[in-house]
Amino acid sequence: MKKIILNIILICIISCNNYNFNQGQQYKKKLIKNFTEVNQIHIKTKIINEKDFLIQLEKIKKFSPNLYSKNLYLYNNIKKWLKKSDFSTLNKFGIKTFQMKGVDNYGNVKITGYYTPIVQARKIKKDNFIYPIYRIPSIFKKHQILPQRKDIYNGVLKKEYILAYSNSLLDNFIMEVQGSGFIDYGKKNSLTFFSYSKKNNWPYTSIAQVLINRREIKKNNISIQSIKNWCNKHTNLEVQKLLEENKSFVFFKETSKKEVFGSSSIPLVAKSAIAVDKSIIKNGSILLVQIPILDENGIFVHKYEMRLLCALDVGGMIKGQHFDIYQGIGEKAGIQAGFYNHYGYAWILKTNLKNN
Repeated sequence: MKKIILNIILICIISCNNYNFNQGQQYKKKLIKNFTEVNQIHIKTKIINEKDFLIQLEKIKKFSPNLYSKNLYLYNNIKKWLKKSDFSTLNKFGIKTFQMKGVDNYGNVKITGYYTPIVQARKIKKDNFIYPIYRIPSIFKKHQILPQRKDIYNGVLKKEYILAYSNSLLDNFIMEVQGSGFIDYGKKNSLTFFSYSKKNNWPYTSIAQVLINRREIKKNNISIQSIKNWCNKHTNLEVQKLLEENKSFVFFKETSKKEVFGSSSIPLVAKSAIAVDKSIIKNGSILLVQIPILDENGIFVHKYEMRLLCALDVGGMIKGQHFDIYQGIGEKAGIQAGFYNHYGYAWILKTNLKNN
C-alpha cells in the first residue's frame, strides 16, 4: 500500500514539474472557447478596488456619456452587486460571467503593466538636456514609412519637429513604450502631458528580448528597473546602440490635459483600467480579474487579489488573451508596472441585454 502511495506522489511530482506556477499560473480546468460562460465563481475573497472602480465608472460617465449609456444596465447592476460583493450572487443581479481561456487554454490570461512616466525636459537644448522628443513631421502621410530610430537619433529630422529636450535617451524611449508621459520643465512649473501622436511604421523589437538573447539579463530578472541598471553600467553610445535595435519610433503631441487619458479619451484610474485587444474585448467592458500578488521585489507570493477592471485603452503589443493593467504615474508606478509579467484568471461580465 505504501509503495502505491509513493508511486502516486512521484507521478504527481513529475506531472507538476511540467507546469510553471511561479508567475501565478493555475491548471484547474481546460477551456476550449475564447469565453466560456460559468454559472458560479467559487472565490471567497472580496473586491479590493471598489472605491477606485466606482471613480473610474464616474469618469466614463463624464467624459463619454455614449459609452456609459451603452453599458448603463451592466454598470448599474454591478454597482448594486458591489453592496454584497459575493461572487456566488452575481447571477442574481442579472450579471453573467464568461471566463477567458487564457494563453494556454487553462484560463491563464497574461497580465502585464504600464504606467505614465515623468520625464525631465527643457524647451531648448542646454546643459545635459540634449535628447529630442519629436512631434509628427508634417511630411507624414497615411501608411508612409518615416525614418527608423537610428536615423532619427542621428538627426535626420528637422529641428522644427522637436517639442522638447530631455536629459535621458532611455527616459524618452520608456515614454514611447508607455505611449504617453508627463513632462517636467522644472522651476516648479506644472507638469505637461505629452500624448501619443503617431509612430514611424517600422516593426517593433523588444530591447528586453534583445538583452535576454545576449544573455546580459536573465529572463526571470527582466524588468524596467533591470534594463535601467544595465544602461547605468554602459556608455551613452552603448545605450543608443541597444535602443536602435528597435526601429519603431513614437511621436508625441503636447496637450493641456491634467489627467492621463487612454485611447477611449477617458481618464484612467490606476489599477482599475486596462489596455486590451479590442478585437476580442469591447471598449467599456468590465472584467473581474484574479491577480497574482507580488512582494516588494516583484516575486509572486502565491496569493491572489480580486479586482474589477474597465477596458479603456489599447496597446500595440496587447494581443489576444493578454491585457495591460494601468499602474499610475511616476517612478513607483513604473517599478510596479515593470514587475508584472504574470498570469491570472479573468471573467468578462455581461448582462442579458444584446448590446452587452
